Order: sequence, then structure tokens, then C-alpha cells
Amino acid sequence: MFRAAKLLCAVLLASASAGHAAPAPDLRAQVVIYGCTPAGITAAIAVKRRGHNVVLACRDGWIGGMSTNGLGYADAGDHKAIGGLARQFYRDVKSYYAERHITDIPAPQRHPGIANDDRDTQWVFEPHVAEAIYRNWLTRNGVVPVYDFKLRLDRSGVVVRGGKVREMIAEDGRRIAGDLFIDASYEGDLMAMAGVSFTIGREANAQYGETLNGNQPRNSVSHNFTRDVDPHVVPGKPESGLLPRIEPGPAGVEGAGDKRIQAYTYRLCMTKRPDIRAPFVKPAHYDPRQYELLARYYDTGWRDPFTKYDAIPNGKTDTNNFGGFSFDNIGMNYGYPTGSYAERERILAEHRDYQQGLLWFMQNDPRVPADVRAAMAPWGLCADEFRDNGNWPREIYVREGRRMVSDFVMAEKHLRGQAPTPQSVGLGSYNMDSHNVRRYVDARGFARNEGNIEVSPGRVYEISYRSLLPRRGEARNLLVPAAISASHIAYGSIRMEPVFMILGESAGIAASLSLRSQGDVQDVPYEALERELVAAGQVLHQPK
Repeated sequence: MFRAAKLLCAVLLASASAGHAAPAPDLRAQVVIYGCTPAGITAAIAVKRRGHNVVLACRDGWIGGMSTNGLGYADAGDHKAIGGLARQFYRDVKSYYAERHITDIPAPQRHPGIANDDRDTQWVFEPHVAEAIYRNWLTRNGVVPVYDFKLRLDRSGVVVRGGKVREMIAEDGRRIAGDLFIDASYEGDLMAMAGVSFTIGREANAQYGETLNGNQPRNSVSHNFTRDVDPHVVPGKPESGLLPRIEPGPAGVEGAGDKRIQAYTYRLCMTKRPDIRAPFVKPAHYDPRQYELLARYYDTGWRDPFTKYDAIPNGKTDTNNFGGFSFDNIGMNYGYPTGSYAERERILAEHRDYQQGLLWFMQNDPRVPADVRAAMAPWGLCADEFRDNGNWPREIYVREGRRMVSDFVMAEKHLRGQAPTPQSVGLGSYNMDSHNVRRYVDARGFARNEGNIEVSPGRVYEISYRSLLPRRGEARNLLVPAAISASHIAYGSIRMEPVFMILGESAGIAASLSLRSQGDVQDVPYEALERELVAAGQVLHQPK
């Protein structure tokens, strides 16, 4: 009787547990990748080529990250440091234009001391060309992206058991399970929801023994005001308050840490070609007062607003920020990295309004000098780009979101060669580059930007496999090739799209080795990883 009662109780408990069990995943794969950035795409291809099944989940309805959303003037640094699938991308760009007999190919800017052999590559391209190449890659390798998979941005979005990520769950309830996960998002959403340590903003210089991190009022020389501009509502009257987008100051302590992040912008594809020119649209919330500081800057005689309209093929541009007041929406993105989707959309909408309003202001507002309006008049958006989004880029340039904090943090000393970098999985070479993080009133009472740093590391440098790995106690089957473990200023150099492709491919190869050995990603033998990376054409050490 007692045994029968126990058996009945067990059956009832099992039934109850089954009734509350998590639903079966909609998809399962050996490797699950979150983020259809260039890092996510190269990771997926690397995994698939090594015989594993893979799911590539896109947060949105497109692929390619910034490479397909306006950043067509590649920030590549030393081209000889780029190998593997990353280099193949730029070879495919060259082939695309050559096959179509398009010869309007602007030469990219050369960096001092770098002489590159570019006979087989091309480093400038239109957004739709990058998208076509990536789509072709995925199709040829049998990778079918899962679109509009918006990860739940709380701890319910990722199932972790036994120190391993098991599933990720979208806002709409879809579930994807896997044996190994790769977070290829710019924001680091997957690793954060899995409980992996991360940071936001600028560390103090003292934290990692750096010189270019933290608050930088003294070193913020570029993209600053070159003439005195009064920031007060009524010039000369501080009691009247400040114009929009300006903090009161003071400059603060040099090198002190804070949570500020470098400014975001939409990298616009613009043209003067009448046959494909789409006029700028006046935003519904247009407010010319947002640009009064720029008008006053023009009043001083400043006239360099068109310097970063970098030419790409077919009479188009990759339009970037330039000067003291430009397309960077300084200080208005602080809530984005950890924000909800609703909060992020509010920030994105504000950025669109700011940038669209700035274009309208420069082209139409009588407060703008006539010569500037005349110079701006021929410009418009490209009618053959982003046709599903009013010719506006679908994605903003998230120059910096979360950054993982692991047992190894890439820092300024590693980039400069002042400390060893173990277990190289790729190279970087671009300037340690941070855009401004705030605009404030300096001690003399004028507008000043702070945070812009553009300092060469002085060398090609190695990026450690360990910077892609969470701490073992936090996740044993997760790789992070985009929001890697790096200080703010080191990340400012690493965060380039060619490097993300390199690190994504390396993460995919490491994932394959981890699956084959059935061990943790932290235990992948570097000697085996190095052999496979070299075989894949990756460049791991100083090119000769």
C-alpha cells in the first residue's frame, strides 16, 4: 500500500513537472550565433565549412551590420594585417565591380608609413554591394539566417545550466537551443543576458595602466571647436541657460573613469547625381534651435563641413562626422547599450531626427550662411540604397556598446607592444580611436567637445583568443568576437569591421575545435587553433 502510494505520487509529480516543462526549442544546432554582423557571418561560414550545423539569428530583418548600412569606406589600417574571410570580402568587392566594368573607384586614404599592395582587393564599396556579397556567401555555404529574432533583454532571454548556455529566447517566444553559442552582436546582448561580466564607458587610466582612457579634455583636439563659440541661450549671459546638447562643465579630472560612451551616427550614403538623388526630408520634429550652436560657429567663419564626405563608387559617399558640430549626436546615446528595445528605439528616433534635421538645416535654414546652403544644395540621399527604409540606413553605428570583462582584457599596453599578447587569433592596426563623448562649457565660457582620441598604436598588434572568452565560471561554451574583453581605448582600435570579420572567423574555428574535443572553449588547445587559423589564411603575427 505504501509503495503504491509512493508510485502514484511519483507519477503525479512527473505529470505536474511535464505540464510546466519549458517548450521544445523551435530550432537546435551545434553552434548558435546571435548577430548578423560581419563577425556573425564569418563565424557562421567558418562553422559550416567544418561540417557542423549552425543557426545564424539576426536581431533585425537584414544582414551585414555596418558594412551594409553605410560604412563603405573601410577603416582597415594596414591591409597586410587582414587575412582569411575578411580579406576575401575585399577581394570579392573588387571582383564585383570589375565584372560590371565599373571603374569609378576612389582610392582609400593612406595611413602614414603604410604601403599596401592592393592589386587583388578594393576597400571602398556601396552598401548594396556588401549585402550582395554577404548574401552570396551565406547561400553558397548553406546558411539560412533567422530574421527578427529579438533576444529577450533580461535574464529570461538565455537559459544557462551547469555553466553553459543552453537556449536563447526571443521576445516573441521562439527558442533556439545549441551546444555552443557565439555572441556576434555589437551590443553584447547575448553574453550579458547569460550573466557574463561586462562594462560600459571609459575606465580610469589607472585601472589598466593606460594614458588615453578616461576623461580626456587635454587630448581632445580633433573634431573640436577651432574658434570660440558662445554656448548660452543669450550670448554673454550665462544666467540665460545653455543651448541644446551642452553640459555645464567643468572639464573634470584628467584620466578619471566614467560611464560615457563615444557618439553614434548614421553613416549616410549621399550623392550629387541627379538621376539617383533623393531629396533630404524635413523631419516631423524639426527644431532649428537644436542647431543654433552650429549657426554661431558658421558666424565665426568656420567652413569645413564637407571634409568627411568620403567618396565610394558610382558618385556616392560614406558620410562621416567632421569638426566641432557635425553628424555625431554627442552625449545622447548613454542609455542605449543596456536599454530595453523601447528605450533604444527612442534613442534611435532622436538620432534620426537630429541628423535629418541637421541636413535640412544646412540646406534650407536662413540662419545658415548662403555659401554653405549653396554648397549643400546639390546633395541628397541615394535613391537606390535602403529602398525599404526611405533611403536611410537601417542601422546606426554603435561604435561602442557593452564590452565583456574576462580574465584577459586587451588594453593600450598590448596594442603598443608594452606587454605580451598571448594566443593571437588576428591582428589590428587602426588608430586608438574614440569619438567625442560630451559637449560642455569650458573654463573660459565657450563650447568644447571632449573624448575624441586618434592616436596610432605605432604597430600592427595581436588580439588574444583569451579576450574572446568569458571567465570559465560564467560561461564554458560561449565566444564573444565583437563585444570583446577590451578597455575603452583599446576597443576604439579593435572595433573596425575588417577586424570583426577576422575575429568572427577565428571564433567559428575555435567553436569547431571545442565541439570536436567536447571540451570547454577555454580549453581549446592553442596549437591546434593556430594551425587551423593559418590554414584558413588568417594573419596572426606582424606581416613582413
